[in-house]
Amino acid sequence: MDPRLELIQHWLHDELGLASSELLPASADASFRRYFRLHYPGRSLIVMDAPPEHEDIRPFERINRILEGYGVHVPHIYASCAERGLMLLEDLGATPYLARLNEESVDKLYDDAITTLLHIQTCPTEGLPVYNDELLLQEMRLFDTWYLERHLGMRLSAEERELLERIYAMLSERARAQPQVFVHRDYHSRNLMVTDQRSPGVIDFQDAVVGPLTYDLVSLLRDSYIEWPEERVMHWALTFYQRAHEAGLTNADWSTFRQDFDWMSAQRHLKVAGIFARLHHRDGKSGYLKDIPLTLRNLKKAVSPYPEFTEFNQWLETRLPHEAWA
Repeated sequence: MDPRLELIQHWLHDELGLASSELLPASADASFRRYFRLHYPGRSLIVMDAPPEHEDIRPFERINRILEGYGVHVPHIYASCAERGLMLLEDLGATPYLARLNEESVDKLYDDAITTLLHIQTCPTEGLPVYNDELLLQEMRLFDTWYLERHLGMRLSAEERELLERIYAMLSERARAQPQVFVHRDYHSRNLMVTDQRSPGVIDFQDAVVGPLTYDLVSLLRDSYIEWPEERVMHWALTFYQRAHEAGLTNADWSTFRQDFDWMSAQRHLKVAGIFARLHHRDGKSGYLKDIPLTLRNLKKAVSPYPEFTEFNQWLETRLPHEAWA
């Protein structure tokens, strides 16, 4: 038997006094964490299993309590043991946004998600890590390290590296110039749960930082798992902008905000393409490879309108293989 499962059963039964229940796989994510569902009469609970040699659950617990304290629907923590990497959580169900998004549902679901996001952005940020230049650049460099070099086998010239570094610096500078707020950092259709009350439920927030206003909006509207026509994306972005402006979160005009949104999108999708390649080559999680083409198309959409990226845009078209986009 899996020794982690034996540890979980001991913790639940002998220490928390819960009746024995079969541990049913609930989900896994792009880390070493696993989740199990426990069914009891009239209710179900979730166990997070995060081996402490790989994962630290304390950031999750700390961010959870901040968000819950400010009325965001995150899973309530019933018990936790950081030393063993175990947590007992409220079950937010098994229906992520991705399973429900369609032409009929999307406007209502995104309106709920935007409402929740604006609420998150008013949460206190004291003690959160800062999405600084070092972190922004480190993330973008995953694109050349893991996607271009490792996955595509490209050998970058000195001129190409210089081009990429110049692009990364521009994007980082623009991100840091935006209003800085509470950033979930992975606010997309797999981490928003459709719930009967106070939907959406929000999960996977443990990497929260103080960062750019548009970052989570980009994650939501230019999702790497589902694609919408650009005119609809801009409609939803405008809705967010108007509400953020009314809430005092930004004083920028719409043109400036849209450019912030696009340039932030470029930063995120450079990062995500690198992460998806790393998950395949380093961690043996190949399921994310199919999501790279949409990620690259999102990158292209973000940079194409701006003359500052003309050289980079042409480089993408000529250096990336045709199959990378499809």
